[in-house]
Amino acid sequence: MLAGIVLAVFAALLAVRVTRFGGLDQTALFYVGLPAMLALLVVLCVRVRGAGAVAMAVTTVCLLMAGPMLGEGMVCLVISAPLIYGVVALVAWVVGALRRTDRRHSNALLAVPLLFALALEGVAGFSLLPREDAGTGSVLVGADPADVAAALAAPPAYAAPDALLLSAVPFPEPVEAVGSGLEEGDTRVVHFTPRRTLAPGAEPTPRHLGLEVVESEVRADGGRVVFAVTEDTAFANWMRMERAVATWRGEPDGTRLTWEIEYTRTYDPSWYFGPVQSHVTDLAADYLAGTFQREAQALSGGDAR
Repeated sequence: MLAGIVLAVFAALLAVRVTRFGGLDQTALFYVGLPAMLALLVVLCVRVRGAGAVAMAVTTVCLLMAGPMLGEGMVCLVISAPLIYGVVALVAWVVGALRRTDRRHSNALLAVPLLFALALEGVAGFSLLPREDAGTGSVLVGADPADVAAALAAPPAYAAPDALLLSAVPFPEPVEAVGSGLEEGDTRVVHFTPRRTLAPGAEPTPRHLGLEVVESEVRADGGRVVFAVTEDTAFANWMRMERAVATWRGEPDGTRLTWEIEYTRTYDPSWYFGPVQSHVTDLAADYLAGTFQREAQALSGGDAR
């Protein structure tokens, strides 16, 4: 019975994720509904005292089997793992509690579909929280505004991210940028680490992000430049990148540089992926700020602050 459940759920998960059928792989139905159904099936079908533990074990097996085959989808599984385990544990606990309380009141199991109602978020475009959001990172640069502007105008040298989450989860990492200038119409193409999968015969796929300066104001005491995303093969599977805004202003101790990354969330449930994507984007904005801080201070001969 357990083997059949594992194989059936694994096949369903893999089919939906790989074929992206109906866009369901980005909805709460995939990250809440499927784990809830898995837990419910295991707890109801496995007649042992440790049915909840079995449900968690089956979930782990499914995740381990699916992850290596999903390529960059592994990022989604890693990020959503706490949500999936939480849903499975909750359903297993509710069903177990109902069983222990009074077997004659089996109709109480109808309370479980309330959880499935939350799983419908995103299926028809409905979202509890706004989809538009922005991540922000700010740093004090030990250089004057002119050096910061010069650093922003040139392709930076990217380093490995310091944030544990960005380095532990297999997000795309920037490798190099092509293009320069801060005038309207100037462009950048940022190349990222290639996409890799374990599919037979699969070759690494290049990933990049195209940017164009659509607003520019450069002054002696600071400035603001807006980069619009024109093409995205790096993050499009997780979010819709909109704009990146760099703002800098002179201060007594240096120059305050702030990066803001504007995006549209495409994953549900919003109450989980909203805060997660917001935090990750904040880390990415901090990474950008730190990158150009090093570049500007190298131009001025200063040290990182």
